[in-house]
Amino acid sequence: QDAIDRKEKRSETFKAAVHGLETDTPALKTEELGRRAPQWVRDNLVTMCMRCKEPFNAITRRRHHCRACGYVVCARCSDYKAELQYDGNRPNRVCQECFIFLTGHTVLEDREGKYKGILEKGAAEVSSKSLLCSSLQLLDKNGKGGTRGWFVIPQDDPLVLYIYAAPQDVRAHTSIPLLGYQVRDMPQSESRHLFQLAQSRQVFTFMADTEELKQRWMKAMARSAAGITHPEEEEEDA
Repeated sequence: QDAIDRKEKRSETFKAAVHGLETDTPALKTEELGRRAPQWVRDNLVTMCMRCKEPFNAITRRRHHCRACGYVVCARCSDYKAELQYDGNRPNRVCQECFIFLTGHTVLEDREGKYKGILEKGAAEVSSKSLLCSSLQLLDKNGKGGTRGWFVIPQDDPLVLYIYAAPQDVRAHTSIPLLGYQVRDMPQSESRHLFQLAQSRQVFTFMADTEELKQRWMKAMARSAAGITHPEEEEEDA
């Protein structure tokens, strides 16, 4: 019974993970793992291993693809071999989770059931249930350079702005509690659509790709800063 329960739990975990991918990636059903070639997650959509969440780099932690689920993973998390039916039952590099699922073997370092910290929510999972998500640029203090990333206000955590390096990352690199901030508009130019979050001496300056996107973010952030968690609350206040 314990084995059956663990099998069902892994199945549900895969269903949740697969459906969390971006909408342009066809869902791979659990029962198709190993039987059908997956569509690989593109390298440029992630900056960290989709299993252990460690950042990639060009020397010590390079990108690999699991041949079963298509996730981008590091060498340590893909140091497993499993026979895949779609490839004539030849052994292929797979991630730890797929190895356990396809072979039924256990490994010493089982991360199943690991608690997800506040920054460990996957970008795709959070974006699929968000109040607003898109690419933005967070400018540095002099306003000349900055960090471009994927920004999300989740439905289940509407008072916090999560910042990911890429839209398929499995962990946010930082978050900003929005409650109490003021949202400031800034003069529009031909190529720079700027706005700010300000509270006391803390100021964040953002740049959107379009004026329409800027206005959507200003409205969403102002709502969160005022503590409004549902649209109907905004109507009642009005």
